[in-house]
Amino acid sequence: MHAADWTDFKIGDESIAPGSQADVGLPITTLATGYDSQLAVRVLHGAKPGPTVFISGAIHGNELNGTAIVQRLAAQIDAGNLAGTLLLVPVANIFGFLTRSRYLPDRRDLNRSFPGSAGGSLAAQVANVFFSEIVNRASLGIDIHTAAIHRYNLPQIRIAAGNERLLELARAFGAPVIIESPLRDGSLRALADSEGVDMLLMEAGEALRFDRFSIQTGVAGVKRVLAHLAMIEQGAELLELHPSARSKKTQWVRSPRGGVSHRVRKSGDAVRKGDLLAAVTGLLGEDPEEILSPIDGIIIGHATLPVVHQGDAMFHIAQVEDAQRLGERIESLSDAIYAGETGGFAETLLDEDEVL
Repeated sequence: MHAADWTDFKIGDESIAPGSQADVGLPITTLATGYDSQLAVRVLHGAKPGPTVFISGAIHGNELNGTAIVQRLAAQIDAGNLAGTLLLVPVANIFGFLTRSRYLPDRRDLNRSFPGSAGGSLAAQVANVFFSEIVNRASLGIDIHTAAIHRYNLPQIRIAAGNERLLELARAFGAPVIIESPLRDGSLRALADSEGVDMLLMEAGEALRFDRFSIQTGVAGVKRVLAHLAMIEQGAELLELHPSARSKKTQWVRSPRGGVSHRVRKSGDAVRKGDLLAAVTGLLGEDPEEILSPIDGIIIGHATLPVVHQGDAMFHIAQVEDAQRLGERIESLSDAIYAGETGGFAETLLDEDEVL
């Protein structure tokens, strides 16, 4: 597209001029109170022609790291220096966000409700607006998730298998691990794939928590992708990029008994087949049963709750090449981020009665 053809970006009732931004509320539905609900999106319409990309958080309402990543991107990217258009959606599922729930009030999962419909359930209405107003305008989307409550995911990018363009973009993102993961019916990724919209899915951190390592990995990764697409300048902070490990196979490790788990490994640790991951004991610490790694690889997710039932998923391990080197890289990245955030000093902790 030539610069002369680069015109206002129209969305909802708004028209955004090149080189400017606007916060837009897209109507979704009417609530029981009689008030309208909206999908909030910040539109950064670049001064120069380029692709349209969306970044979304909290499709599951309790997955908050994506919201923090979008907030930081909104503060750091200037429409005047942007080529193309960036659609920032901090909270896709505002209903779950308000109730601190993964689901909508009708107990439906938004990420199993696409493409949705204007006259369907609440989840279907949200999915319909999100897809028709956001996804259909874009050539690429980056959808940011976390693990479920009481679980933690190592920052990772999931892509559809066999898509070389997505692999290229995932490598540009630079998360520790790239996982080729199947598409699921009703998911945003599956629908985007059927409509020819490329999508990266980021998994990072834990539900209902902000995690600095995940947030900084996400912000830097999104900006690397935008730089790769020539939408922003690639600053010096984005140049240091270690190759991501690629995995085509992952395996869950489950508790052999109910009781109390004592974990000795965590996400980001490299493991070899037979390494001790945890021990699960009875309530008085009796009869411990060891949980051993069934494969060589890197732990990409773990349960954070020590109370377990028999069969509970406790670790998620990805088969990767040179897992030991990857584990060392993750540890050094995490240490650098936490030291940089705190200035080398421990943060002040508040007593419970001070947290109001």
